Amino acid sequence: MPATMLARSPPTTVPLSVPGKATHNPSFSHPSPYTRVGISPPQPGSSANTSAVPSLTSGSYAGSTGGDSESSNGGASGIDLVELMNDRLSNAVDPLPLDRSLARQAQTSGALNAKQKELQELQALAQRRLKGARSNFSEGMKAAKEVRKDLEWTQKHVSALKTKAERRHPAEYQKARQRHPSPNGY
Repeated sequence: MPATMLARSPPTTVPLSVPGKATHNPSFSHPSPYTRVGISPPQPGSSANTSAVPSLTSGSYAGSTGGDSESSNGGASGIDLVELMNDRLSNAVDPLPLDRSLARQAQTSGALNAKQKELQELQALAQRRLKGARSNFSEGMKAAKEVRKDLEWTQKHVSALKTKAERRHPAEYQKARQRHPSPNGY
């Protein structure tokens, strides 16, 4: 590469106009995006610009021509853009469907909670009934075992008495058997 191409030319500076400084050029009027703008919201039914952002070419835009608008207008004389956007967006959203859905959700949640509570009560009732049924079953099993023991004891004693009566009084025993025959297997 040639040496002339590597040589750098000295940097040049260009003067810039900065809004809000004392050396502000009054012929250049560009509003700062962070200042308050003095516009009024459109009245209902008017044919004014209804977009969320004010038009820079409309006559209702009151940009400052001499310095910062806050310092020249005394601060909060205009409407804040954020406030204006918030108002317009809040008017653009219809809260009625949201309110209805929230009410429906609250009703559904309440009904669900009521059903959940009812299910818990029914489950507790079923647990109590199951506990009672188990208790009754165990008592019934104890009673059945006692009855079986009593029947076995009675059967054993009746058989012993029968054998004893048959040995002591064989003639009378045979006579009684003929009058009153026992069922098969006894």
